[in-house]
Amino acid sequence: MKNYRITVNGTAYDVAVEELGAGSVAPAAAPVAAPAAAAPAAPKAAAPSGPAGAIKVASPMPGKILAIKANNGQAVKKGDVIMILEAMKMENEITAPEDGTVASINVGVGDSVESGDTLATLN
Repeated sequence: MKNYRITVNGTAYDVAVEELGAGSVAPAAAPVAAPAAAAPAAPKAAAPSGPAGAIKVASPMPGKILAIKANNGQAVKKGDVIMILEAMKMENEITAPEDGTVASINVGVGDSVESGDTLATLN
């Protein structure tokens, strides 16, 4: 058994690798990799309907806000453009994940955002 530390996207994992002889087959058992540090949670694009601002619109990638197309209190349908995010010199439309009313716009034009940041909330 050999132990290695592997870093993937900034998260370190300690893994143990078993050496097998010729003709040996590894048992189909539990996975061998275990995270050394807790992995970050995946960003949520939308939460179920509920209290005011319950539906979160998260940034899918790091970038800069170029334009805001919706206002607080504005009714939006699924797929309506809420804002424009520039990432890697490309303009990306950030759309409403479902029908609702804009509860808040949490960023301004020119703001830099990271992946998973809440850009807006809907009711």
